[in-house]
Amino acid sequence: MLAPTTDDPFARLQQQHGRSLTLAHLVAAGLDQLPLPGSGRTLARWQRLAAVAAHDLPLVKLFEGHTDAIAILAELDGPTPAPGTRWGTWCAEPPDARLAFAPLGEGPELRIDGTKAWCSGAPSMTHAVVSGWNLDGEPCLAAVALDQPGVRVTHNGWKAVGMAASESVDVQFDNARGLQVGTPGDYTRRPGFWQGGAGIAACWFGGALGIATMTRDLSRGASDPHRLGHLGAIDVAMAGAAALLREAAAAIDAQPGANVQALTLRTRLAIEAAAESVLRHAGRALGAGPLCRNERFAHAMADLPVFMRQSHAERDLAALGQCLTNTTQALSWQL
Repeated sequence: MLAPTTDDPFARLQQQHGRSLTLAHLVAAGLDQLPLPGSGRTLARWQRLAAVAAHDLPLVKLFEGHTDAIAILAELDGPTPAPGTRWGTWCAEPPDARLAFAPLGEGPELRIDGTKAWCSGAPSMTHAVVSGWNLDGEPCLAAVALDQPGVRVTHNGWKAVGMAASESVDVQFDNARGLQVGTPGDYTRRPGFWQGGAGIAACWFGGALGIATMTRDLSRGASDPHRLGHLGAIDVAMAGAAALLREAAAAIDAQPGANVQALTLRTRLAIEAAAESVLRHAGRALGAGPLCRNERFAHAMADLPVFMRQSHAERDLAALGQCLTNTTQALSWQL
């Protein structure tokens, strides 16, 4: 499995804080200092993401965004996050919520205006990496401190029951100040874009792992063949998903500068399918009882489907198919 062992410092934090564990606790303990994607220890990075996700999906949403911001800043020679700061990565680009970047002088400082949507953890973050558009209409990134008069965290934009604790609200920028990170187009052009996208699959896997583990624990001593059959189906889904993540991490580390779009799309879609299988079989195995009376199980079952809609579903399948038609490389269909 991908989850760390019980002597891991994260397991000790779990024991200490339980369900009250926060991103601030993880940062204070230094558990956000993960190996960078493609650094030779990508699997270790994903193991940490999966462990946090198995514990709490809204928490891993914030943790993944924070650690992704650290990786982006490192890859693009941005500012080094100060100890104790908590960063969001807010780079969703809905057409009705875009930021405008304007230069302030000859240096990297920018003026930032507009509304940013889907800002996960905004009420508890200190900084963010945000996407926006410069005066030439080019996509850019900026690092922004959130404790300034030009930034206002709203209560708008998030009505979901699942992942409610992620607080993915709208943030308004009005004459805010930030620092440009990299050059225009760097966000999606860098190798870490697709490498980081594969890390999201490790979060989905971790959410499914938490549900699968609870289903097994709640089924100990069961003799009903239908429940046992559902548990067997969960094992098949989780074992295949774990193997694919290990394979993807090894491939990224073997060629850290390669374009891994197809690999990432395939991995995400396969993990999504496995997680959907776990959701279905867990609900059918356990019935209504845990969904109504077990708070942790009920939250996980509500959170994971919302989190996985970060996938683009059939659009991603079509994008993967396009990758396959555009390549002359050998496909990964051989044993």
